Amino acid sequence: MIILGIDPGTQIMGYGLIEKTCRTSFLPIDYGCIRPPKQLPLPERYCILFEGLETLIDQYKPDVLAIESQFVLKNVQSALKLGMAKGMALLAAARQKMQVYEYTPTRIKSSVTGSGRAGKGQVQYGVQAILRLAALPEPEDAADALAAAICHAQLGVSFV
Repeated sequence: MIILGIDPGTQIMGYGLIEKTCRTSFLPIDYGCIRPPKQLPLPERYCILFEGLETLIDQYKPDVLAIESQFVLKNVQSALKLGMAKGMALLAAARQKMQVYEYTPTRIKSSVTGSGRAGKGQVQYGVQAILRLAALPEPEDAADALAAAICHAQLGVSFV
């Protein structure tokens, strides 16, 4: 089973692909970020995010998408923009008839660190250890996406 994890964002969208080879073994496939130019209007940035995700899906043919669910702090405008970026990921998955699973930030952090309050650095170290990576996964957004994929591999559908 190939799992595509997404850490949504309008400036940086992290992605991480892992293969679940058995109940407790996960292999890293690819990870990184889609970074639309900041100077572009939002609709064009959303288009770049969508097209980048479609390219990843076409290339790796993941079985499912695991994405971080939103939480709203104080800035409603930021939450709306983030929701639109998340919508691009959901649309890309829907066009390929992929199942989508959402996990809270605390659930994702807990799955790789044991604590739902872990910081970005702790998530990077947890992902590095679980996937046996030679170096910390960078940038942080890619590590967060890998963590979402790991979370699904641990909690989601059983091994097929």
